Amino acid sequence: MKKSNKAVSAALLSMVCVQGGASIAKQLFPTIGAVGTSVLRIGLSALLLTIINRPKFSTFTKQQWLYCGLYGIGIAAMNLIFYLAIQRIPLGLAVTVEFIGPLFLALSLSRKWIDILWGLLACAGILLIVPWQSNNVDLLGLLLAFLAGVFWAVYIVMGGKVAGIMQGKDAVTTGMLFAILIILPFALWDGGVFKLTPILFLKGLGVAILSSALPFSLDLVALKKLPAKTFSILTSLQPAFAAFSGLLFLSEKLTLLQWISVACVISASMGATIFSESKKKQTEI
Repeated sequence: MKKSNKAVSAALLSMVCVQGGASIAKQLFPTIGAVGTSVLRIGLSALLLTIINRPKFSTFTKQQWLYCGLYGIGIAAMNLIFYLAIQRIPLGLAVTVEFIGPLFLALSLSRKWIDILWGLLACAGILLIVPWQSNNVDLLGLLLAFLAGVFWAVYIVMGGKVAGIMQGKDAVTTGMLFAILIILPFALWDGGVFKLTPILFLKGLGVAILSSALPFSLDLVALKKLPAKTFSILTSLQPAFAAFSGLLFLSEKLTLLQWISVACVISASMGATIFSESKKKQTEI
């Protein structure tokens, strides 16, 4: 039970870090762009993790290299595409649409009707938060957020697999190194990173720590103890963290209907988590 509580706490702390970092990252967009910010975040994170964790690459098996590579693809695509999305639409809206990926994963892994019920409640929240009747909605931004969600699901699946065959610190460090190799060519082509200044670099370092180094490490702690289904529905709290972060740091306000949708998502997350815990207690008894 204690291990489970620590895993849930790690997942929640990860979300706080990610959304706080995303708010700082969005402030960098006017100068270096979404691609430049993404490579700065991933690159600095990879460097910090390599220095701190010092993984022994020579001891890795072929399977570990393969899983780390796929994990790195999930990290790279999820982050780059998500930054392109929040460049066009509010942070809270982007995170909510992005959650469709983990939600679909949770539903596909479900074997109990009650899990489907919680998933559908979260889905209702997602549908409510999207202003379908507004002509001002950036459709490309919504599409990018959805695509980021697909790679979010890849990240969850591969994070669970890689955490099962190697130490978390080695997995996240190697995954980040693969991710920077994937994103770097896009950043060089975009050119925004060449506009970097010392102040922007320090902000980028904060983004790297909050949005990648800390949360990805915390996610692996959670994924090692929680099933992918439970972790996926638990992350439905992301829209709430994103909405509050956008409000506090970016002055991005949501409508009453959108706040109601966030409440639906939170309710689904709490219900799924509590029910999962109660089933575990019954099993132990």
